[in-house]
This record gives sequence, structure tokens and C-alpha cells, in this order.
Amino acid sequence: MASFLLRRILWMIPTLLGITLVVFFAVHAAPGDPSLAREGVVIEANSDAASAAARVRAENLLDEPLWLQYAHFLGPFDLSPDGHAWFGGSGLHPWHGLLALEFGREIQHSNVDVASEIGRRLLVTVPLSCAAIMLTYLVAVPLGVWCAARSGTRRERWVSVLLYLGHALPMFWLALVLILVFGATGLGWLPVIGLHGKDADTLGTTARFLDVIAHAVLPVLALSLGGLAYLSRQVRGGVVAVLREDFMRTARANGLSERDALLRHGLKNALLPVITLFGAVLPALVGGSIVVETVFGIEGVGRYAYEGLLQRDTNIILATTVVSAIATMIGILLADVAYAIVDPRIRHG
Repeated sequence: MASFLLRRILWMIPTLLGITLVVFFAVHAAPGDPSLAREGVVIEANSDAASAAARVRAENLLDEPLWLQYAHFLGPFDLSPDGHAWFGGSGLHPWHGLLALEFGREIQHSNVDVASEIGRRLLVTVPLSCAAIMLTYLVAVPLGVWCAARSGTRRERWVSVLLYLGHALPMFWLALVLILVFGATGLGWLPVIGLHGKDADTLGTTARFLDVIAHAVLPVLALSLGGLAYLSRQVRGGVVAVLREDFMRTARANGLSERDALLRHGLKNALLPVITLFGAVLPALVGGSIVVETVFGIEGVGRYAYEGLLQRDTNIILATTVVSAIATMIGILLADVAYAIVDPRIRHG
């Protein structure tokens, strides 16, 4: 098991480097200049804005060759004019990059440290994603088993149609529908903007906790409904296949009821593929957080990545990409480890 885990972790290193390499060159291939994103107008050569833009380009190595910019991003040495003295810098900031866990500052807001901002926003995104994953599995697994046990009935067909619709609906459209139905324009049951009310600072601990829960209900639903529909269909397919196996016929022949045979013998085998689907659910949540956090006005990592894209801020884009890639690979690793524990044969694959 230790060698299997070590092999999987080592494979994550070139995978992460490949992801950063692709994203880095894709960002730099896009038209536009990040140093001009804030001004948004044509800048005269001798204007103060032009001087400020030139300074921003110099500080962030935007005028340097791409290979040097990528080496600056990887680190651990800062290659900017204020970077490590070994590379001609002033030595003010010797360390920088992925290997130093230092992503610099925002290009347009030099007082904002990207790593610190991501850390603050992770405290928002991680609980929302964990809640969405828990809701997805807690509902999808029993629902899939229920559909499999009633396969072919009218009720099961109606539920299947609803699940197909839930899987097919775009997440942004679903989030907007939830806002229109349950927000102030509809039933008015739940708040739809942010994770805190305007007077949250004046509330007590319990009241503030309930306020956060109320604000998080719709974002968690929007994040989980698509994955819930997909996962429940996979559970249904696995259970239906297991019900046709010979060992299930033997269990029924020994006098066990359909329910007991499924719970004692069939469910464990039917849910094995569901473990591996965790590696597919987590990337979907990472991508979905961009849409959901933007629609609901939540200051999470997903919205931060979207803001970085609008500003063409390479520091934000690369940092959020690294965080998302690591989260996705950790999810896939946990799924592989869980599968290896349940089925030892996978360790020799």
C-alpha cells in the first residue's frame, strides 16, 4: 500500500507541472496587456499612466522572455528586479513561485498578496464544496438504490426524467432559477447575495451561524444538484447490474428477501464504482464554484479566478489554477486510495 501511495503522489508532480505549463502559455497567448487592464483606455507614451504601466511590466517581468517568466513562477527564486541577489536583484524579495508557496502580488493592486487572498477565500470555498459533496452522496446513493429496486415502474421513470433534467441543466441557469424562486423576487424564503447579512456583525454567535447557513443553502444546492443527478444514475446502474449476478440469485434461493440480499451482499459490490466517481465529482465542483460564487456574489476562490481572468492578472490565474489542480488531484488520489483499500487487486494495476 505504501508503494502504491508513493507512486500515485510522485505522478502528481509532473501532472501539476504540465497543467501550469499549459495554462501559463494559454494566458500569455491571449491578446491584451495585463498592465493596461485597469486603465482600459489608450495610453499616451509620455503620460503618467504609461509610466505606471511600464513599471508594472518591469516588476512582474511582463517584458521578459516567456521561459524566464515561467521560471519566475515556478521559483523558488525571485527573478524580478527586487528578487534574489544571485540573479541580479536587490535581494528585497529573494523567494517567489510555486516551490516557495509564494505567488507574488496582484498586478493591478500591489498591496494585495495573492497567496494570502487565496487562503482567505479558501475558508469560504472549501466549506461550501464539502457541504455540496456530503449532500450529493447522502442523497444520490439512497436515491440510486431506490430507483434500481423499482426499475421499470412508473415512479422510477418519473424520477429518472427529473434526474436527467437536473444533470442537463446548466449550473448558471439553475443558480438563477433558485434565486428567482426562493429569493426576494419569488417566495422570499432565503437570502441570495453573499454569505452574511448586512447586520451580521451585530448578531450573536448562534444567530450569525444561522445567518451563514441560510445564505449557504442556495449555493450548496446549485453546486450539488448536477453531481447528485449524475451520481444517482451511476448508483442505479451499478445496483441493477449486481441484482442480475449469480451470487444474488443464490442469496435469494437461500431464503433471503430481495431487500436483505441487496443490503447484505449486493450493495457493497454495487457501490465500488461510486468510490472512483469522487474523482469526477470534485473537479466538477471546482469548476462550478466559479459560476456559483459569481452568481451569488460569494468571495471564494472561484470568483477570485474569474476576477483574475477579467483583469488578465497572470498571478491570480496561475495561483488559482494551481490550487484547483491540487484539489482535483487530491480528490482523485483519495478515490484511488479508497478503492485500493476496498479492492486490493487495484494496487497491482
